[in-house]
Amino acid sequence: MTSAVSEKLQRRTERKELKREEKKAQIATSAQLVLQELGYANTSLRDIAARADLSLGSLHYYFEDRTQLILYCVRAYKTTFSERLQASIAHASGRDAIIDAFAESLTTSIIEDATTHRLWYDIRVQALFDPVFRPVVEEIETMLINAVDVAADKAGVSDPALSTYGYPMIDGLFRFHMQNAISGNGLPRDRLVEEMRRALARIF
Repeated sequence: MTSAVSEKLQRRTERKELKREEKKAQIATSAQLVLQELGYANTSLRDIAARADLSLGSLHYYFEDRTQLILYCVRAYKTTFSERLQASIAHASGRDAIIDAFAESLTTSIIEDATTHRLWYDIRVQALFDPVFRPVVEEIETMLINAVDVAADKAGVSDPALSTYGYPMIDGLFRFHMQNAISGNGLPRDRLVEEMRRALARIF
């Protein structure tokens, strides 16, 4: 096989894989809407196929089973969430500015994406019972811990033990306010930002 033919075949394979990934992302977007409404336990592949306007056979072509699809959805969103947290402090300078930017980012995500985060917490609980979820949960939490560590480092925190307590404390606060937002008992935005800011000031 000549080099030119080999390169052509490689480009064709890459284009095919890119189209496949784009289609998987489209399916995941539709699946996420269903999962937000029904939760992990109550969502079937049939529900997702109907929302994505696909046959079950077509859905299985892209995802082996429901678990694989759900993990794809959760990983994709939480990766974006982690990137947004880090982007929010990218141009901030000084402890107070870092805390303000991080508090704003967390608050925005609670208000705008509470049901998506609810799916994450649902999957995290499932990982306590089903080992198939654990590698992805560990991967996601490593990303989130890193986002907190980056913020702490920019804020000038020198405590090497922060990784063991900073993320769990922020996560607990975030989950509490997310749960309240979903139940209709959430704080107004300005108060929520202030709660986040006060907590981060203690942690950082």
